[in-house]
Amino acid sequence: MRVELRDVAKGRKDLALPPTSLSFRTGRATLAIAETEQRPTVLGLIASGRMRPDGGTVLLDGARASRTLRHKTALIDAPDVSDPPPNISTVGVVGEELMFAGRLADPISARRWLDEHDLRSYSRVPIGDVPATDRIRMLLELAVLRPGVEGIVLVSPDRHGGDPHAWWTLAREFAGRGLAVLVIAGQAAATLLTETDPLAPHRRLVPSGIRLRGTRPKASR
Repeated sequence: MRVELRDVAKGRKDLALPPTSLSFRTGRATLAIAETEQRPTVLGLIASGRMRPDGGTVLLDGARASRTLRHKTALIDAPDVSDPPPNISTVGVVGEELMFAGRLADPISARRWLDEHDLRSYSRVPIGDVPATDRIRMLLELAVLRPGVEGIVLVSPDRHGGDPHAWWTLAREFAGRGLAVLVIAGQAAATLLTETDPLAPHRRLVPSGIRLRGTRPKASR
């Protein structure tokens, strides 16, 4: 699948999101840089087919299909939209996500899933206290269990702290598993990636206030 945003904008005088163009596609991890508190979530909602832009066009494989895009794309950890409440236990979050995926969602099944992914030690830990890399890996793995998901949009992973290389490596890993991956983060994280990793995405700031670039992932084992 290929998702293309052409000059999408949102809000009065485009303040929520200035005109922005980007694309992401199957087998590739793409990083978009959005600053301010709300723009990453707004961009994520539009890129995943969950919000109509006030201007511009969103295309899925060259055609307008917002409903189809929504079903094919998981919006992950977007602040105030799809992020789990920080005080909910990790096992509770897993159970809820398993339910969305149409799987057994009782506590035993949730703990079994955590065991399978070497995350059992966080079972009773509030999700807000789970280290950044494990939190993001867990949410990504749970999201791709949902039937029909071909793309993922991960919003503001840098807000949890930790090393940006960790979540960027995860993004490339999931792209290598055949998904279209878009990560929306801040400029500071992207600058660090660029300075230390020649394969990390980086481009000069464009008028919209968004930086973006896709990179081909390493083959996953």
